[in-house]
Amino acid sequence: MHRITPIPIGVEFYKQMVSEGYYYIDKTLLIRDLLENKNTVTLFTRPRRFGKTLAQTMIKTFFEKEILPDGTVEDNSVYFQGKKIMEAGEEYLKHMGQYPVIFMSLKPAKQPTYEMAYKSLVDEIFNEFDRHSYILESDNIAEGTKKKYISILNGEEDNITFAKSIALLSRCLEKYHKKKVVILIDEYDVPLENAYLNGFYDQMVSFIRSLFESALKTNESLKLAVVTGCLRISRESNVSAKAETSEKRCKRFLEPSPLGDSLFTGLNNLKVVSTLDDSYAEYFGFTQDETDSFLGLYGIAQRKEEVKRWYDGYLSGNTEVYNPWSVINYVYDIVHKNTEYPKPYWSNTSSNSIVRELIENADGITRNELEELVDGNTIEKPVHEDITYEDVHKSQDNLWNFLFFTGYLKAVGKKFKSDTIYLILKIPNREIRSIYRDKVTEWFDNKIKVNDFQELVTALEDGDCDKISDIITGQLMETISFYDYKEDYYHGFLAGLLKHNKKYFVKSNGESGLGRYDLVLKTQRIRKGKAIIIELKVAGNINGMEKGCTEALGQIEKMHYDSSLLNEGYTDITKYGICFYKKECLAVKGD
Repeated sequence: MHRITPIPIGVEFYKQMVSEGYYYIDKTLLIRDLLENKNTVTLFTRPRRFGKTLAQTMIKTFFEKEILPDGTVEDNSVYFQGKKIMEAGEEYLKHMGQYPVIFMSLKPAKQPTYEMAYKSLVDEIFNEFDRHSYILESDNIAEGTKKKYISILNGEEDNITFAKSIALLSRCLEKYHKKKVVILIDEYDVPLENAYLNGFYDQMVSFIRSLFESALKTNESLKLAVVTGCLRISRESNVSAKAETSEKRCKRFLEPSPLGDSLFTGLNNLKVVSTLDDSYAEYFGFTQDETDSFLGLYGIAQRKEEVKRWYDGYLSGNTEVYNPWSVINYVYDIVHKNTEYPKPYWSNTSSNSIVRELIENADGITRNELEELVDGNTIEKPVHEDITYEDVHKSQDNLWNFLFFTGYLKAVGKKFKSDTIYLILKIPNREIRSIYRDKVTEWFDNKIKVNDFQELVTALEDGDCDKISDIITGQLMETISFYDYKEDYYHGFLAGLLKHNKKYFVKSNGESGLGRYDLVLKTQRIRKGKAIIIELKVAGNINGMEKGCTEALGQIEKMHYDSSLLNEGYTDITKYGICFYKKECLAVKGD
């Protein structure tokens, strides 16, 4: 049997990708572009799971002069044989394996408390000091510097020393290798988002700011640096947080840094590359050609249009890209016969919580905008590339920008109005649309649980059609709707309002007479009980609502929807025709 090339589910490390023979879409020319552009510090902002970590580990593998535990140098060129960078020319290849590299992922700092998050970052620093501990054998490193190096390895230093430790490691590596250092920081904003969600944001901003100042701003040993994250954070607010009273030294450290109001202040050579830029566009996410080749290799090219509807739709500059995480998982599941249908693979609790909060706190305007988006239409919003996690909830515009830069919306156009750039935003694809719909459904269910709709039930019992119409219309006005106001939507909506009542069983689409009714409410008691039949219609315009109610009542009689209730023994049966037009409801009681 022909061996299938392994599909890299969750493989983030370049060496593992290549050495273990996983399918790899060649993005190595990213290295060429970094060298051509000669930016000292490049910040790439891309949505999560768009290949940022894989790119960082690829860059590390290319540039690093990697010293093994036995003192020999690893030949990392083997990992690039047959890759595009090998054909780029000697001016790029001469940099291969020539530099000491400091690599830090800040993802481990996703912890519930500041103490745990800080300790996780210190562990990452320790790992790099330990990995490069061979430099302690060098006579070029002063004994005092070696002592400080060893004290960091032993965890004996204070917070300020750890905040400046990357600069210390850079100086030591430059003295040992006689080469300046490449610094790679992956997922730099994970600690900030996590800290914001868990209530220790100011403390974390202080530490990250000081770490970046020493590593990226005042570091004379720096050759180049690449930083990755979801957001461009260039305006982090001044810090006012205080540490625990039992940690007086930490309290002093947590005062506002001289950097003022920015994590990147003073980095004159910082180049921010976001999804709005054309440069580096093809290196994060899969292009159309790459996706077609991927599907073709695994014999599922016929699913091209399905994959496009579900996982395409992102734009990097003017380059259309697919969500790589979702495409990889989809191909894996189809090839291994885990499913026959596309699924929403791109989900994450913390990021999806922003969608949930947008929905839960939406005013009337925002609800209408969400409805437009979920229906496949667009909205216009001013672009703010420098939003912070602290600012996300200060305005609806900030929330929309956050959703754009984290991949929940895409820009399909730009406008320039009143000295401000406006983005024309749209939901990228069916996968992301399903996330919005799930969150809307979850929000609606939770909203219904905390509201008492006994008043609606009483109105149904009393035959108060005006009150029935007003209550349902009021709820529709407060709700985010989708499915183009089709009957199925209204059916689910009304069933949701009624399902938590404590008096009636609610049944949907049950067989009775010559067909299926929409909704039936019936009490547990039969002899002295009561039943209510509701048939729903949707009008094409507001003037057709009365006609719709009449047709609904006629259908109840014509199809004998009361027959099953009569057979059970119910004698007190009320019938309603209810018609909808957009967010208007009209109820009419039958004779």
